[in-house]
Amino acid sequence: MTLFGIRLPDMSSLLIWALLWEVIGRLKLTFFVPPISEVVVTLFELLPTPSFLNALGSTAYAFALGVFFAIVIGIPVGILMGKSRLLDEMLLPWVNIFLSAPLTALVPVLMVLFGFGTKTIVITTALFAVWIIILNARAGVRQINRSLVEMARSFGASSMDAFFKVYFWAALPEILGGVRIGVIRAVKGVIIGQLLISIVGFGALFELYSSNFLMPEFWAVLIVLFGLAFTLSEFLGYLERKVSYYAAAR
Repeated sequence: MTLFGIRLPDMSSLLIWALLWEVIGRLKLTFFVPPISEVVVTLFELLPTPSFLNALGSTAYAFALGVFFAIVIGIPVGILMGKSRLLDEMLLPWVNIFLSAPLTALVPVLMVLFGFGTKTIVITTALFAVWIIILNARAGVRQINRSLVEMARSFGASSMDAFFKVYFWAALPEILGGVRIGVIRAVKGVIIGQLLISIVGFGALFELYSSNFLMPEFWAVLIVLFGLAFTLSEFLGYLERKVSYYAAAR
């Protein structure tokens, strides 16, 4: 970030917004925005409490399972769509529909089909993440130099060998990009699931604090959620940059 010709350290913009937040909170312009200093103090008070730890564990469990299934399903389907024109023509319209559709509207249907438990929350989380993973894996495969596949076949590689040793690794930059975006979408999915399906985890805390107008606690939990999502996104972005040389070699 550059301000008046001066190069500022990374994340400086967050400090500026935090200062603005503190000023608005101190001026008491609105009840819903307490000073950030009060939110930070409340955050450290909440972290060791059993209710917060239980909510964190419940949310992390549903999130991890949802992302796992989204990756396990999304990457192979995307690679197969990139390889097969017939499969691509059959599935691509549906993938685009579900990617652009408001998936929150499907939550009542999932509740009828799978009940009100953790299973439905995991499915909701996976649905939010899987479509962008499929599209990115497909795009990565479609950009592969066909000579790589022909070379593998000339050396006697089976279809499974080509899948794991050529398609996957050559498309890895795009796959990681899709996973990174999918993880961000999964964070929204797990919270929506916990709010609408079964009031548990962070969804229960959001419901409790908002209904009782406990705004410092509400913002404290929201900051934790944003921090976790940002950390995961940055970690996956780091991995994406590490394997970016595949794209150049391709």
